[in-house]
Amino acid sequence: MRNILVPVEAHSAIDSVLQTATLAAQRFGSYVEGTPLGPDLPDLVAFDMPVSWSVADQNTWKDMADEAHQRFENAMRQAGLETAGKERTTSCFGWTGESAFGESQIGSYARIFDCTILGRPGPERGDPRMATAETVLFESGKPIILAPPKAPEKLGETIVIAWNNSVETARASAMAMPLLLKAQKVIVMTVEEFRSDGPAGDLYADMLRGHGVNAEFILRSARHRNSGEAVLRGVEALGGDLLIKGAYTQSRLRQMFFGGATSHIMNFAEIPVLMTS
Repeated sequence: MRNILVPVEAHSAIDSVLQTATLAAQRFGSYVEGTPLGPDLPDLVAFDMPVSWSVADQNTWKDMADEAHQRFENAMRQAGLETAGKERTTSCFGWTGESAFGESQIGSYARIFDCTILGRPGPERGDPRMATAETVLFESGKPIILAPPKAPEKLGETIVIAWNNSVETARASAMAMPLLLKAQKVIVMTVEEFRSDGPAGDLYADMLRGHGVNAEFILRSARHRNSGEAVLRGVEALGGDLLIKGAYTQSRLRQMFFGGATSHIMNFAEIPVLMTS
């Protein structure tokens, strides 16, 4: 995780997002790039400004970007990170964008980074938007880390992989290999009642140990909980400070109507969660 993107917006979890980013940078010697995030606008705005788009509107976006820049830079410096030079030495930061990016722009820009750190979406006005998380998740081809509302104190020391035998979780785990190799402990956890067809978790833990990962396997029972709640309860019991989960191993449409582990975790996780689609 040497190159990390952090979209910055004045939402309720922004302090947690910045704290998660600095923890990652300190642990992995990362370059962290901040960029301002705003509501999405049609692509035509950048090229053919509508009459209704006033100077005041443009100034508001510029002010928003300047405020985001200052907040980001203060957090990075307080954590001891240095301004990046041309060589982008370890644990450094930079900034891009004079005006706020929309969600669609963030989704494509994130493709060149190892990971994007975002706030966990919430239902209240002022919470991080689900649209941002899903756009980056599906448009970047790279992992996202969702920071919880309360800033974490540590990251990646005890990692729990929510292994349900799925291709999505296999992909998430593969992309998280730099984190797994750094972790003090990795727990491959399977909830017995919620498994798809595929290799079992004990076999995957064996393979991870072959890479030098300190991995173990645990099988848990849901105890009449839904899949997402069972995963989060398991992570809490195991003392995990980072959860790795494949996103939407059921279809998004099914989860919209009937719920699912991804939806529950995106709404209720109290630790950082790394996801890929």
